[in-house]
Amino acid sequence: MKLKIKKTLKITLPLLLGVFLVWYSLSQISISELIAYFKKADYTWVLLGMFLGLLSHLSRAYRWRFQLEPMGYKIRLGNSIMAVFATYLINYTIPRAGEVARATILTNYEGVPFEKGFGTIVAERIADMMVMIGIIIVTLFLEFDFIYGFLIEKFNPTKLLFIVLMTVVLIVFVLRLIKKGRSKLALKIKGFVNGLIEGALSIFKMKKKWPFIFHTLFIWAMYLLMFYVTSFSLEQTGNIPMAAILIGFIAASFSIAATNGGIGSYPEAIVLAFLLFNLPEDPSRAFGWIMWTSQTLMVILFGGLSLIYLPIFNRKKSK
Repeated sequence: MKLKIKKTLKITLPLLLGVFLVWYSLSQISISELIAYFKKADYTWVLLGMFLGLLSHLSRAYRWRFQLEPMGYKIRLGNSIMAVFATYLINYTIPRAGEVARATILTNYEGVPFEKGFGTIVAERIADMMVMIGIIIVTLFLEFDFIYGFLIEKFNPTKLLFIVLMTVVLIVFVLRLIKKGRSKLALKIKGFVNGLIEGALSIFKMKKKWPFIFHTLFIWAMYLLMFYVTSFSLEQTGNIPMAAILIGFIAASFSIAATNGGIGSYPEAIVLAFLLFNLPEDPSRAFGWIMWTSQTLMVILFGGLSLIYLPIFNRKKSK
C-alpha cells in the first residue's frame, strides 16, 4: 500500500507543481501581452535554437552506441535516435518513465537486455551531471566578482562566513556518518555515491572514451548555444550579459527535473535568474515561454514521429 502511494505521489506531485507554476506564471503576465511578445519574436533565432537542440539530441543518440558496443551490441542509429526522442516525449507524461521506455525500446528492437540498456542510460546521466557541475564551477569562476558582490549585498559578511563554515562542517559530519553508518538510508546513499564514482570512472575505461567525451561536451555546448541564440529572438533580451545567460541556463536546466519537461518551472526559473541582473520581468518570462515552447514543439514532433515510425522501421529491417 505504501509503495502504491509513493508511486502515485511521484507521478502526481510534479504534475500538480507544473499546473500551479503555469497558473502562477500566466497570472504574472496577461495572455494578450505574452502573445504580443510571441508575435514580435524574431523566429530566425528561435529556429536556429531549435536546430542546435536537434543536433544535441542526435549527438546523444550517436554517443549511446559507444556505451553499448563494448557489451557486444551494435545497434542501428535509427533505433537509437527514435528511442532518444521517445524518451523526451514520454518524460512529459510521467517523470523518468522515458528512461525506462528507452531501455525497453532497445530490448524490443535490438535484443539488448533491459538491465544493460538501462545501466548505460544511468552512466550517461552521470556523465551529464559531471558536465553540469563543470558548467557551474566555470560560472562561479568567471562571475566570482558578481556572485560575491551579490552575496555581500544581500547577506551580512560575518553571517555569510558563518553559514559557509557551518555548511562545510555539516557536509563533513554527514559524510562521516554515512561512511560509518549501517542503516538502510546510509547504505542506500553510500551505494548511490559509489555507483556515481564507478559510472564516472567507467567512461575512462571505455574503448571509445574520447569520442564519448567529445559528444558529451558537444551536447552541452549545443544546449548552451541553443539558450544563448534564442535570447536574440526578443529585443529586450538580445543584449543581456553573459553572466545572465550562464546563470539563467543553469537555473532552467535544474527546473526540468522539478516538473514534467520543465512545464511552468522553466520560464519561472529564467525569471528568477534574470531578476538578479535587474532585467525586466515580463520580457524575461516571455523569453522563458518562447524557449520552452520551441523545444517542446520539437520534442512533440520528433518524439511523436519516432513512436509511430519505430515499428514500421523495424518491420522493414526484419524483412
